[in-house]
Amino acid sequence: MKTVFYIITLVFSMLFFNSCATRVQSRPAKKTVTVIKVAPKNHRIVQIKGRKYYKWNNKHYRKTKKGFVVVRL
Repeated sequence: MKTVFYIITLVFSMLFFNSCATRVQSRPAKKTVTVIKVAPKNHRIVQIKGRKYYKWNNKHYRKTKKGFVVVRL
């Protein structure tokens, strides 16, 4: 009788005290970055919130060691 009681208690605790929620982790999509080595002659230097950006073709670029990279503002 005790073993039946223990089994019922064990099954009850597994069913009602375990969480059914699972954690799903998604990986961010890999972004391809195009680096432009030299800015064109018609570029403009603009300051936005105290930071220097380079602008041409209605896009803002940030200067890095390897060249210029597009920035979303």
